[in-house]
Amino acid sequence: MSVYEIHAIRYAHNGERRRGENFVGGDPHDGPMPMDYFVWVLRGEAGTFVFDTGFDEPMARKRQRRITRPVAEGLKAIGVEPDEVRDVILSHMHYDHAGNHDLFPRARYHIQEEEMRYCTGRCMCHATLRHPFEAADVTAMVGRIFEGRAQFHAGAAELAPGLSVHLVGGHSRGLQFVRARTRRGWVVLASDASHYYENFEQRRPFPILDSLSDMLDGYDAMDRLAASPAHIVPGHDPLVLQRYPASREGLEGVARLDAEPQP
Repeated sequence: MSVYEIHAIRYAHNGERRRGENFVGGDPHDGPMPMDYFVWVLRGEAGTFVFDTGFDEPMARKRQRRITRPVAEGLKAIGVEPDEVRDVILSHMHYDHAGNHDLFPRARYHIQEEEMRYCTGRCMCHATLRHPFEAADVTAMVGRIFEGRAQFHAGAAELAPGLSVHLVGGHSRGLQFVRARTRRGWVVLASDASHYYENFEQRRPFPILDSLSDMLDGYDAMDRLAASPAHIVPGHDPLVLQRYPASREGLEGVARLDAEPQP
């Protein structure tokens, strides 16, 4: 039976975010609610898979975010050399998930066909919808297609035994999450299917979205496919680093998600 170890690598932080910015309709207690930015690594018998690629320092300055550890450094801290990675999964094409264009020169990129249709289509004529995207990220992905380094998926797909992607949309039209078999059971890496624990636990969606109904249905899909709610890992919640142990003693900002979380 194929099982995976999973590492969450924090690469950036936004300490200025408020609770009211993280829920549709705001929040009556509009205090601080910081946001962390992660990429994830899954390692098993089938190889090493990188889930999402983050952004670099120039993009951090443009978007007023703070890099805590460049993605390449975080990967190398757990023994992953970026230029040896053969498979990258992109949850969606927003700037904080699809940057660092030259970091994985040998990798094949797994993406939902619907996401490329969305980020290159007429919806991008609307400033509100295109705001989370960067043209350079989209054109880089088009370049990979012409290099033969892209694999499109149309809905759920098994990438390797015990590892699959699942189209849910919601936040972005072609957003997909990852499901992986681990030593503690089936874990779902939500990425932006749920930014924070509170989004899916309380069914209070994040306000940047393409479809509210798809986002809510996505919470139900994660519930069905994870071994339990405690096996769902949100994409931006600083609580992830508090609930899970460090991947290596003394290594800050990198958590082992196939270990049991602390309540």
